[in-house]
Amino acid sequence: MSMAVIGLAVGMALGFAGYFGGFAAFLLVAALGAVGFVAGKFLDGDLEPGDFFRTRDRDRDRDRRR
Repeated sequence: MSMAVIGLAVGMALGFAGYFGGFAAFLLVAALGAVGFVAGKFLDGDLEPGDFFRTRDRDRDRDRRR
């Protein structure tokens, strides 16, 4: 499935949630969609848990050297 079709489906789902459920439903669907996206990335192997918890020490050290 192409990214355009996935984007269309997500947009339609958010539109229906906003129209029938109001703004709170829109936000809920958007948040759950983001959680599902991240979970899918983990399952595909594109993300690892350490990607969210790495420190920025390397960036700080590089900035100190300049």
